[in-house]
Amino acid sequence: MSVSKLARLAGLDATAFNPSKRVSKDGRERWPSTESISKILQATHEDFDHFMSGDIQFTQIDNSMAGFESPVSKSQGYSVPLLGFAQAGAGGFFDPAGFPVGQGWEEVSFPGGEHNADQDSTYALEVAGDSMAPAYRDGDILIVSPTEQLRRGDRVVVRTVDGEVTAKILYRQTSETLELRSLNPAHAPRTLCMKDVDWIARILWASQ
Repeated sequence: MSVSKLARLAGLDATAFNPSKRVSKDGRERWPSTESISKILQATHEDFDHFMSGDIQFTQIDNSMAGFESPVSKSQGYSVPLLGFAQAGAGGFFDPAGFPVGQGWEEVSFPGGEHNADQDSTYALEVAGDSMAPAYRDGDILIVSPTEQLRRGDRVVVRTVDGEVTAKILYRQTSETLELRSLNPAHAPRTLCMKDVDWIARILWASQ
């Protein structure tokens, strides 16, 4: 089944998932809305948990329907250390580059992640409280990496030299300033001096 046929089956515009709609003019990937994904899951009779597991693929059944089957071999992810936001804000848990230090951390799985040497710096943070709602709520898990290249529009976790840790949207970064937008539209944008930023890590995945 072509992506156009899948879109029509879900009641969407036939061009909704065309290659031209998947990449923006500056080369950044563009993701379907949750509403579009919901309509596809309903049309293909697939449940959300299975879809999010990353353990499915499309397969042709007949000329009008598509289903899912488990591939023979697929990465099931790997484990990364888990820290709380309180630990991230406290001293002694991170090195100057934003990597966790020490051993014996609790671990969680990074779904779909393929482990390699470049990803040894990846780790997870558990959100505490509702200061980052509605985007992230108490108990959500954020998997982050301080080594990933940062681009405008990325969701990031920032720690200041004063120990404040927060999740924001990267708007602009220069050699002197870091401009951030809040995940909560009720909060105003914020600009930090780079000398006041301890580290910044890109959010790769969230457990919502």
